[in-house]
Amino acid sequence: MAKYLDVHPVNPQSRLIRQAAEIVREGGLIAYPTDSCYALGAALGNQAAKDRIVALRRLDDKHHFTLMCADFAQLGQFVHVDNAVFRAVKASTPGSYTFILPATKEVPRRLLHPKKKTVGVRIPDHPVAQALLAELGEPLLSSTLLLPGQDEPMTDGWQIKDELDHVLDAVIDSGECGEVPTTVVDLSEGYAEIARYGAGDPSPFE
Repeated sequence: MAKYLDVHPVNPQSRLIRQAAEIVREGGLIAYPTDSCYALGAALGNQAAKDRIVALRRLDDKHHFTLMCADFAQLGQFVHVDNAVFRAVKASTPGSYTFILPATKEVPRRLLHPKKKTVGVRIPDHPVAQALLAELGEPLLSSTLLLPGQDEPMTDGWQIKDELDHVLDAVIDSGECGEVPTTVVDLSEGYAEIARYGAGDPSPFE
């Protein structure tokens, strides 16, 4: 059964955030709110949890996993951001964007796109997600909580708990968050290509 954590959306309770972080550190898979929608989250090096996300979402090997980062400095440890794209990424974070960029050696190989050696990165603009990342001290391996056959991501904590109780280790419920996934911008070739239109305004990258 998944542990249910009822966390305040603006002033997250430290005790509950610590509990969630401990579950992640111990190998757990959690659902947590972001500024675009709920996401699945696990420790960066947790292969078993990555496999659980793949099975739950029925993903293929071309799926870009996302590293949810606390800030721009942390993001820069895990992807190469050259001068051409630095300003655009910096100006759009935190926010509802995922950027696909070439990964550094800090990223486990099994998380990379098999051909491109790229990974998705994002800095969320949500107090609960930020508190969790601060407590962990490292990025969360993340993927949108969008189930197979569904057109929209799950947005209700109680519904997530009810439906996925048997496959998750914790659900952080902070009430309504966004209902639209991030805008995905592929910057891996040094120019911007919109890979998915979503919550973030695409116009700076078109």
